[in-house]
Amino acid sequence: MAKSNPAQFVQEVRSETSKVVWPTRREVALTTAMVFVMATIAAIFFFLIDQLIRLGLEQILQLGG
Repeated sequence: MAKSNPAQFVQEVRSETSKVVWPTRREVALTTAMVFVMATIAAIFFFLIDQLIRLGLEQILQLGG
């Protein structure tokens, strides 16, 4: 394992951090909105599938009883 002094490590971290491209406020807002929309769509989809499975199981159980 290579040993380096803390000052060199901090310098390298700052160098790498300066290469990061940060998103704009608009990009963050748009991405957040898309996440909320997709989460809502997924929740509705799984709710409907759950209701369909429940209905099917009720029908099957009524046949036996």
